[in-house]
Amino acid sequence: QVQLVESGGGLVQAGGSLRLSCAASGLTFSSYAMGWFRRAPGKEREFVAGISWGGVITYYADSVKGRFTISRDNPKNTVYLQMNSLKPEDTAVYYCAARSGVYSDHDAMYAYWGQGTQVTVSS
Repeated sequence: QVQLVESGGGLVQAGGSLRLSCAASGLTFSSYAMGWFRRAPGKEREFVAGISWGGVITYYADSVKGRFTISRDNPKNTVYLQMNSLKPEDTAVYYCAARSGVYSDHDAMYAYWGQGTQVTVSS
């Protein structure tokens, strides 16, 4: 049974930082591309960042480019999202997701999802 468990969310002031983690189990983690998505109140889920199975290729939404960094530690079966210079518009529930094969920015391409972690950025 595949499980993805996010952690690290919370309340932070604008300009602050948070580091999200997503621990995976029940799959051969190093064979899966990973992605981070978010859903803000009243909005559809959107792509944030993606990383290839080996960690060599990363991909970001324009809205977070230069502020967020995705990384992974395959021996620890964990993917991270370092979020710096946070803005109120980054407030959302953040989800990690896994897909076999190459990374993608389309949520429909991901087979496995975590429950999400809330990030709230105050102004």
